[in-house]
Amino acid sequence: MYNKSILMGRLVADPELRQTPNGISVCAFRIAVDRAYSPKGGEKQADFIDIVAWRQQAEFVSRYFSKGKLILIEGSIQTRTYTDKSDQKRYAVEVVADNVRFVGSKSESDGGSRPAQNDFGAPPPSRNEGTLAAAPAAYSSGSADDFAEIEDDGDLPF
Repeated sequence: MYNKSILMGRLVADPELRQTPNGISVCAFRIAVDRAYSPKGGEKQADFIDIVAWRQQAEFVSRYFSKGKLILIEGSIQTRTYTDKSDQKRYAVEVVADNVRFVGSKSESDGGSRPAQNDFGAPPPSRNEGTLAAAPAAYSSGSADDFAEIEDDGDLPF
């Protein structure tokens, strides 16, 4: 069997971090995921999906995400039943997050407060003044004449 869910959406409210009696962090939140299809002339529709993150993922979400922020969730769908305060049996479907990632521009992520490993900007210039740094390749200025066709002799190299 295989149970994998990948979702990208916006947080509907600020995430809620709690601790279990054993001291394990758990964070519950809901995201709105736009549907790919919307009726002609109609409004965009969205699905609201409950997410649960545990331990370090829970602390990460509660620290770096807030209402309206774009988020990517990788996880699995789980179902559970419980009895509410009025003794009614309830059924819940939620995604248990295995991996949570930033999505979108740096300005959407609280003015660049995200960790440096997710910063995909250009590398800093070389600080060695005595050496010449190679200029970046200008791929946009190439033409089809810059490439040569490789003849196929039918023999695969593996």
